[in-house]
Amino acid sequence: MAASEVGAVVDVASGSYKGMSSDNIKGLVMALSSSAFIGASFIVKKKGLKKAGASGVRAGVGGYSYLYEPLWWVGLITMVVGEIANFAAYAFAPAILVTPLGALSIIISAVLAHIILREKLHIFGVLGCALCVVGSTTIVLHAPQEREIESVREVWDLATEPAFLFYATLVIAIVLILIFHYLPLYGQTHIMFYVGVCSLVGSLSVMSVKALGIALKLTLSGTNQLIYPQTWVFVLVVISCVLTQMNYLNKALDTFNTAVVSPIYYVMFTSLTILASVIMFKDWDRQNPTQIVTEMCGFVTILSGTFLLHKTKDMVDGPKHADEENGFGEEGIPLRRQETLRTN
Repeated sequence: MAASEVGAVVDVASGSYKGMSSDNIKGLVMALSSSAFIGASFIVKKKGLKKAGASGVRAGVGGYSYLYEPLWWVGLITMVVGEIANFAAYAFAPAILVTPLGALSIIISAVLAHIILREKLHIFGVLGCALCVVGSTTIVLHAPQEREIESVREVWDLATEPAFLFYATLVIAIVLILIFHYLPLYGQTHIMFYVGVCSLVGSLSVMSVKALGIALKLTLSGTNQLIYPQTWVFVLVVISCVLTQMNYLNKALDTFNTAVVSPIYYVMFTSLTILASVIMFKDWDRQNPTQIVTEMCGFVTILSGTFLLHKTKDMVDGPKHADEENGFGEEGIPLRRQETLRTN
């Protein structure tokens, strides 16, 4: 009995130092590539917008001259490549590894903006970048190994287990209540309702994207998964969720300041995605408590860095935020919509 217990302890301990699997490494590389492409795309698109605005009507006041600017299209294509890489990353690595790494695109964007666009990066912004890097490294080193899946039907079995069915049903019920009851009443005054819908639906979309990515990976490796109806069900779920997500995220960005929406959305979306992945793919079943706590510490570190990066925008943008004292942010978007409504 004692020998077996010692053996179990050794196995658990060895699991803490086991190297990353080849699939996790592929997923990590794709996730990092995705962050690089997406982060760079913001800078390239902004350069294109500035160039187009110098010779035509700016996009911020309703102009579309940027559509004739090649640099803007290069930025758009770069973003699409990044999203494709992000999609592929979910096919190889667990969501608990891929999703938090999205914060690295913020770092890349901030650094490139400082170098290329000559936008100032506050010292606390540098600290925020460092926190994101430390948190991401912590998660990468302690991420669970990807589950071995040989058919999309296995993913379907995981998705139809009672625990995840309860989660999915609860998410759908909350989303419907928010959309039909709370959004008409409070959507224009409380940011959490729009962002809540985006984040809840987003957690389901990532699980479906991962299932679809696995199906395509297996198909390309010679085991056709397109013959199974489950694959096409996941396709429909992805399309439905992404369209819903984009719709309400656009409404949130149109109603509230982007600097407020972005960090809140990142926190809620990433947290719910990790929760959904833990329930569906049972990521934490393959880890010991130390690894789990370390991952959570890494996640909190990333959140701290993300909030710090967004907060320091107010410290370096000076005059542009002068109107915020009157309740307005960038491009006249209200920060405190309820106060604006009362003055009208």
